[in-house]
Amino acid sequence: MSGDAASTPVLRADRRPRSAGRRSATLLVGGVLVGVILVTALVSFFWLPYAPSDISGARLARPSAAHWAGTDKLGRDLLTQLMIGARIALEVGAGSVLLGGVIGVALGLAAAFAQRWLDDSLSALLDVLIAFPTLLVAMLVVAASGASLGSAILAIGLAMSAVVARLTRILAKRVLSLDFITAARVSGTRWPGLVLQHVLPNIWPTVVVNLALQFGLAVLAEASLSYLGLGSPPPNASWGSILQQAQGTVLVAPIGAVAPGILLVVLVIGVNLVADGLRDIGDPTRRGRS
Repeated sequence: MSGDAASTPVLRADRRPRSAGRRSATLLVGGVLVGVILVTALVSFFWLPYAPSDISGARLARPSAAHWAGTDKLGRDLLTQLMIGARIALEVGAGSVLLGGVIGVALGLAAAFAQRWLDDSLSALLDVLIAFPTLLVAMLVVAASGASLGSAILAIGLAMSAVVARLTRILAKRVLSLDFITAARVSGTRWPGLVLQHVLPNIWPTVVVNLALQFGLAVLAEASLSYLGLGSPPPNASWGSILQQAQGTVLVAPIGAVAPGILLVVLVIGVNLVADGLRDIGDPTRRGRS
């Protein structure tokens, strides 16, 4: 009996380090994967193997000392295209998340503080917007405004703002129903003070994790738009447009289709791992779990 009692604290003590180690490993692996893409994108601003429009190489050449990743069907250096694609993916992801986050959080907070009829109206509108697939909404916006990098960011940001707004509304409503909010209101705190001092500090961990997940979805949406010809125009090729151009020559030069696909997977998995690690850190109920 005493042996069992003595062994119990040891088992409990062992759980937390393993859980903390898993959280650290998740963040580390995710950070490394995202970091590789980030460094590639940053390098592309200062150095590229060839100009994006350079077609001096042989068509569909295999990887060599002159072209480390080979060339595409027009003779352009594939490594150059992939590096530019990394830059575009991060620009679209960051821009879309920033735009969607600002609009979504603002709408969500407005709905949470609004009167019942306005809250119900905004909630119904958000439900309608969420019912439409993100890619479909993005395609409609891009088709109306023209294919460009800015249009892709605007389209994807607007599409994801509805998801962020709905989450923000739910979280803010939950916080506003707590007793300390009632006490703050009785003490004379107005709604700007409630938002800045109480609501945002309590909802930001969950919102940030959701935005991190939305980043990966934005990258996939941009690649899909580019694959359909609605993304960044040439010569700045997105990973999606590289995939589209390489699909007809995949048996002759498979690296043109495999490389951008792998990079997409690496970036999305890396972002999801970072989001998962942030969720474990921001959610106290998960910290002690094994």
